[in-house]
Amino acid sequence: MTNDAAEGFFICLHEDGAPTLRLEGAPDGVVSLAGNGGAGSGVHGVQGAQPLVEILAVGHGRAAANLRNTATAIGSRLRYVAHEVLDDDLVRTIHVDQRDAVSGLEIRSTLRVPVRGRSLQAWTTVRNGGSEAVHLQSVSSVMVSEPLGPVPLEALDSIDGYSDWVGENRWSTTPVRAQDGLVSLDLPLHQHQDARGSRAAVSHGTWSSGERVPAGVLTDRGAGTAIAWQVDHNGAWRVELAERLGPDDGSLLALGMFGPTDADHGWLRTLRTGEAFTTVPVSVALSGEGWAGAAAEMTRHRRTLLDRRRRPAVVFNDYMNTIMGDPTTDKLLPLIEAAAEVGAEYFCIDAGWYDDDGDWWDSVGAWEPSTSRFPGPGLAGLLERIRSAGMVPGLWLEPEVVGVRSPLVDRLPADAFLQRRGVRIVEQGRYFLDLRSPDAIKHLDTVVDGLVDEMGVGYLKLDYNVTPGPGTDRDADSVGDGLLRHNRAHLEWIDGVRERHPQLVIENCASGAMRADYGLLSRLDLQSTSDQQDPLRYPPIAVGALLSILPEQAANWAYPQPNMDDEQIVFTMCTGLAGRLYLSGRLDAMQPRQRQLVREGVDLARSWSDDLLRATPVWPLGLPEWSAPWVASGLHTAHETLVAVWWRGSGPREVVLDLPAGSIEIAYPSMPAHPWRIARQADGTTRIQVADDQPQARILRVAHPTNDLPLTH
Repeated sequence: MTNDAAEGFFICLHEDGAPTLRLEGAPDGVVSLAGNGGAGSGVHGVQGAQPLVEILAVGHGRAAANLRNTATAIGSRLRYVAHEVLDDDLVRTIHVDQRDAVSGLEIRSTLRVPVRGRSLQAWTTVRNGGSEAVHLQSVSSVMVSEPLGPVPLEALDSIDGYSDWVGENRWSTTPVRAQDGLVSLDLPLHQHQDARGSRAAVSHGTWSSGERVPAGVLTDRGAGTAIAWQVDHNGAWRVELAERLGPDDGSLLALGMFGPTDADHGWLRTLRTGEAFTTVPVSVALSGEGWAGAAAEMTRHRRTLLDRRRRPAVVFNDYMNTIMGDPTTDKLLPLIEAAAEVGAEYFCIDAGWYDDDGDWWDSVGAWEPSTSRFPGPGLAGLLERIRSAGMVPGLWLEPEVVGVRSPLVDRLPADAFLQRRGVRIVEQGRYFLDLRSPDAIKHLDTVVDGLVDEMGVGYLKLDYNVTPGPGTDRDADSVGDGLLRHNRAHLEWIDGVRERHPQLVIENCASGAMRADYGLLSRLDLQSTSDQQDPLRYPPIAVGALLSILPEQAANWAYPQPNMDDEQIVFTMCTGLAGRLYLSGRLDAMQPRQRQLVREGVDLARSWSDDLLRATPVWPLGLPEWSAPWVASGLHTAHETLVAVWWRGSGPREVVLDLPAGSIEIAYPSMPAHPWRIARQADGTTRIQVADDQPQARILRVAHPTNDLPLTH
């Protein structure tokens, strides 16, 4: 279906009468994407609404001075030209074309709307149809006007994610109208259409989740409507909430989502006549059942982004609290046997397998197996031992960096590395490959193809422990432009690897979870959620990860040790079972009873692996504070819910959980060292009590009353 500017258009993107977004274009006028807040049908007037696209460019600037990327001159001048709707069984794709007569820019907004669900993915393409070059400073992937409908800003809360190394996915809920948010300014009194500031989340460089999680939720605390958002990009991004003056001088909230911008990231892109630029993709999901309902919708949406889905197998990795980057044949052989005994399906040899002198950090790059660490049959012989034990062998790789001591420094040309002012960027003893370089790509393809085709590697853990800062100015309009081009070349390289090796399982690590985004996770199989080595600190990370990462991709480390008692082993195993179990630990030194306790946890993970592909997360205690004494999360399916509950050894020994209806049993461990008192209350909640001061955890199984209980929508 197509249309033209003489008619305008109105499209309700989802079933009306519930929270939805409405796309509307006035004849030869403004185009807007706006929420209805579940208020029913009816055209949302576009006059005075936030435009669908905002573009900041040198020489054009803003229509109203501010420190945001909204109220831009080009955005205010865009006029609807035409639109097209393409339907198939799974996705509706909508293209909306606009034009700015002054600059000559031609804009196409693309909205990808899954047929089943209440979500969309969007991006913007800008083409210069004028006679003069245009220097872009920011281009929105999408702008949403009143995302939850025309509600007072005082009714809205923002759920924002914060990250640090070993402190990932920490969530904070604050009012939009707050001291540090969008305070009431009485804009009509001051004869202004806009506030000048914003409430913004910004991440820099190549650690897309290194500072802020590239996801969040905006919720109407009274009505229960909510919209979840995420930036599907493996680099720098910005998301902002801005207050604008809407019709009848009422406050209007605008949600803007961007990749890199000039002010935040030093991004400037020059478009000469006929040239085009496409923004990074972003996603939103809506629900009338609060923030947790929006999280469930976003979970389902993320699954529509994946280019493949397969059963989440259990991986054993030798690093965390185990070998810690010092693998040898003598250390690995007993671990391989023990990992196979407890039921691991993949065995990954982590960092250090290529290093001969014991200092592997700044020698990376050539990726040639060490001979001193693996005498005799060598690394290839160890990989064969893994296969003969019934597991798929894997290796750790940090492909995008080259250590300053690596022989590759002199083998590759200078333009194979990220540079500033002709100087290679270095961080903590590492240079960075520029993946726009054919020489860099040829090297990495040779490495990966050799490991897979010649050595039989079936699993790669891709790490990324340093970040190059704002970017590179080599062959780029700006450092931010160079970084974005590199980001996109990185994804193209991964696509090539996947095409050549479709059975290869690839983990996204990135120093714990410093680059956990759906630019990468739409392509890769699992995401290590943290490098946190303290089992008592890991639960809030594992629980928080379910708001930004699919359950089947959220790989939580469990690292049981021979010096742990039964409750300590269960505690760390429950952390792994809260998402996708990612196993480590000195299993080889354990007593048979201890190893059986681990095996029981692995058996539960394997028996539930198909369910994990359908599960949506629930939070019986809400999103946890970092030091909360009780932490809980659940994985909800049509027939049962698995709930992980941790008591961290301080604070009250009892807690009340909001669990789904149904019978409750302890799914893990089968014979706990200390009994828990679990009782349903008259109001339907569940009270849990522990009997002593030792930290403890359990996996509860809630069997739903019928086998056809629908998932929450």
